[in-house]
Amino acid sequence: MSDSPLPFTAGVNTVEEQRARWERKRSRTAKELLETEHKYLGQLDLVVTFFVTILKAKGTLKPAVLETIFGPLESVYLASQVLSFHLERGNLGLGLENLCQKLELYGHYSENLEQANKTLKEQLKKNKSFRRFKKLQESRPQFQGRKLEDLLPLPLQRLHQYKHFLRDLLENTSPDNTEYQKLAKAVKCVSEVSRWVQDIIRNRENSLQLLRVQKLLKGQKTKVLAPGRWYIREGWLLVVPSKGEELKRRMFFLFSDIFIATKPCHPLHLLNSNKFTCQAVYPLQECTVDKVFGHTQSQGGLLSLSFPHKTLLLMSSDQEDINDWYQSLTAAIRQLKV
Repeated sequence: MSDSPLPFTAGVNTVEEQRARWERKRSRTAKELLETEHKYLGQLDLVVTFFVTILKAKGTLKPAVLETIFGPLESVYLASQVLSFHLERGNLGLGLENLCQKLELYGHYSENLEQANKTLKEQLKKNKSFRRFKKLQESRPQFQGRKLEDLLPLPLQRLHQYKHFLRDLLENTSPDNTEYQKLAKAVKCVSEVSRWVQDIIRNRENSLQLLRVQKLLKGQKTKVLAPGRWYIREGWLLVVPSKGEELKRRMFFLFSDIFIATKPCHPLHLLNSNKFTCQAVYPLQECTVDKVFGHTQSQGGLLSLSFPHKTLLLMSSDQEDINDWYQSLTAAIRQLKV
């Protein structure tokens, strides 16, 4: 019987087990990426085959209108075909390299989507032959009850999925793997385009909020729409008068640079019953905010807003609401002064 010590292999086994776990997770993610890419490609194929190609041939829509509604969708479709081709052959790195070169298309597609939806609605309203054609195509069994409007946002949803798939793949790929650098580059590319798309969406939503508030205000004297202005919040607050008068309930609108005080128009007014009259526009650049009371868990609170020639005392019986206003106001003022 030999007395020689057995070689210590526990550490080696642990490393090997970890690598095996990574590989299993990586294989699952790569498989799921391919399966979902096939599904995505099939959905894009519906739009390209049954709408874009036929509409081009028939001339139902003018070329400029067709381009506006579908944007770079055909190029996005081709990029997905190339990615699927490489994934099917196990060439993940090469597939991702090609995807990175085409990701800009997703940003341009997002920029165009709002106008695409608007133009689509216009054409459905005034173009009878296109309206009939769309209804016929959507009734095909391949569409499974889906409308063109359901399919057009798919590239943006897919971009979001790419981000998660690629992060998972990178996390489960060893740094010494030949595909690690390509994966890292792809994650960076997708993240950058995702931020670009998110910025487009945020800007679009903000523009809609500014326009909504502009329409809520009686007349055009108060200009809400302004470059660089961001909508933050709105709500009812009680104004505490300086001379012991009754509390006045007012609607306030907070933006990144101004604070607007309004009161409702008369409910019996023929045109403006649902609108507000602007009473004052306060520049936040010159504002300081203090919480007079509302520091405890007692009911409600009081805020003091000081401007060079005016002090506003604003009250709410809702503790959470007054705290939210305080945080929103102080954050907006702090951002302006950065």
